Amino acid sequence: MYWGSRLGVVLAVAGSAVGLGNFLRFPGQAAQNGGGAFMIPYFIALLLVGIPLAWAEWSMGRYAGTNGFHSAPGIFASLCKSKWASFMGMMALLIPLMIYTYYIIIEAWCLGYAWHYLSGNLNLGKDADAYGEFFKTFTGQNGNGTAVDMGQTSVLIFVVLTFVINFVLIRRGINKGIETFCKFAMPLMIFCAICVLIRVLTLGTPDPDLPGQSVAGGLNFMWNPEWEALARPQTWLAAAGQIFFSLSVGFGVIINYASYVRKKEDIALSGLTATATNEFFEVCLGGLITLPAAFIFLGTAAGGFGTFGLGFVALPNVFSAMPYGQLFGFLWYFMLFLAAITSSLSMLQPVIAFFEEGLGVSRTTAALVLGGVSAIGSAFVFYYSANLSALDNIDFWVGTFLIVVLATVQSVIYGWVFGTKRGEEELSRGALIQVPRGVFFILKYLTPIFLLIILGMTIYDSGPGYIDNIQNDDVARRSVYLILAVAALLLVAIGYAILRWSKQGKFDWPDN
Repeated sequence: MYWGSRLGVVLAVAGSAVGLGNFLRFPGQAAQNGGGAFMIPYFIALLLVGIPLAWAEWSMGRYAGTNGFHSAPGIFASLCKSKWASFMGMMALLIPLMIYTYYIIIEAWCLGYAWHYLSGNLNLGKDADAYGEFFKTFTGQNGNGTAVDMGQTSVLIFVVLTFVINFVLIRRGINKGIETFCKFAMPLMIFCAICVLIRVLTLGTPDPDLPGQSVAGGLNFMWNPEWEALARPQTWLAAAGQIFFSLSVGFGVIINYASYVRKKEDIALSGLTATATNEFFEVCLGGLITLPAAFIFLGTAAGGFGTFGLGFVALPNVFSAMPYGQLFGFLWYFMLFLAAITSSLSMLQPVIAFFEEGLGVSRTTAALVLGGVSAIGSAFVFYYSANLSALDNIDFWVGTFLIVVLATVQSVIYGWVFGTKRGEEELSRGALIQVPRGVFFILKYLTPIFLLIILGMTIYDSGPGYIDNIQNDDVARRSVYLILAVAALLLVAIGYAILRWSKQGKFDWPDN
C-alpha cells in the first residue's frame, strides 16, 4: 500500500500538523510569552528539533516501510534490528490514541459551534458573560456528567457525529480515506481562513471612541516584543512545546505516514513542504487572525484568555460585534473543524496500522476494535467534564510529557542506532533538494541534548503539580489509571505481534 501521489502525502502530513494548536494555542502562547520575542525560541526550536526531527521521522519511516513494516512496533524493531525494540513502539501507539480520546471532543465543539452559528443559536448579542456561560454549559463544565444531559446541551450529538465521520473516513484507508479527504479539506481550510483574515484586516477601528483598538493595535499587541520574556525558562518551554504539538513530531504519526512512501520518491522536499505549510497556517493565518481580532473588540483583556477561552469565549464576542459576524463565525469554526479532523484521522492511522500488521486482522475489524477502545477513553473524558479535569490531565501526561519522551527516544535511535550516515542516504534517495550536512550533526548531538533539557524542564516546571493532583484528585488519578490500562493492553498486543512476526520470519533482517 502506497500513497497515491506526492501531493497526497504532503497534504496528509500537513493536515496532521495543521490543527487547533495553530489557530488557538499558538496565538495565546505567543501573547503570554513575550509576543514577538517568543518567535526567537520558537524558531530555534523549529530549526533544532522541528525540521530535523521531522526529516528523521520521514527517513526512518520510509526505511522501515521498504523493509515491510508500517506500524510503530515493527518500525522500531526494523530500525534497531531487534524484535524487542518493538516494545518501545508502544509509546507511538499510546500517544496518538490517548490524544484522540480528548481531541475528538474538542473537534466536536468546533462542529457544534459552526452549526449554532449557521442556525443563529449563537447570536447572543454583546453580552460577554453569555458566551462564557454558553461555553461552560455546552461543554459540560458545570459538573461531571452534565454533558450527557441532552436537556442542557447538544454536545453529545456532535461528539457522536464527529466520531462516526472519523471512523468512516479511516475505514476507507490511506488512499480513499485520508488522502482523498485531505486533498479536499486543506484547500477549503485555506479558503475559509483567508475569508476570515480579510474580514479581520479590513475592520479598521470599529469603535471611534477607542482609537487604540484597531487592526494595527491588534497586530502590535500580538507581535510587540517583550525581550525580558527570553530570560524566563517558561518561554522556552512553551516555544518547544508548541513546535512539538504543531508539527506532530513525537506523535508516532509521521513515521507511520512515511512508511507508505515509495522507495525512490522524494521525502526531503516533501517533509520541508509539509512543515512550511504548517508554519503558514500557524504564523501567517493563526497569528494574524485570532488574537488581533479579539484585541480589536476586547482590548488588552484578550490576552488574559487561555486557549479555550480565546477560541470559544473571546472570539464569539468578536463575531457578535463584527458586521456579518454570523457568517464569519460559521466559516471560522467550520475551518477549525476541518483542521481538527485532518489531525484526528492521523491519530487513528498508526494504531489501525498496528492492528492490521501486528494482529493480522482486516481494516474493518481493526477500525471496530479501535473504535471500541477509543470510545471508552472518549466517554471517560466526556463524562468527567467538570472544569475539563480529565482532558487537562491526559493532555499533560500524554500530550505534553510522553511526546517529549518519544521524541527523545526517536532522536537517540536515529542518531546512535540507525545512524546519521544511513539516515542521510535514506533522506537523499530521490531527493529534489540537497539537505545541508549540518542537519545530521544537529540530529546526532544537538537535538537529543535539546530534548533532554526540555524534558527536564517539563518535569521540573509542571510535574510536581500534576503529581499532587494524582494524590488529591480522584479524576486525575483515574486519568492516569486509564492511560496505564491502555498502555498495558498495547504491550500485550505487541507481545502477540512479536510472536506472530517471528513465525513469519519478518525479523530476518535484510542488509539494506
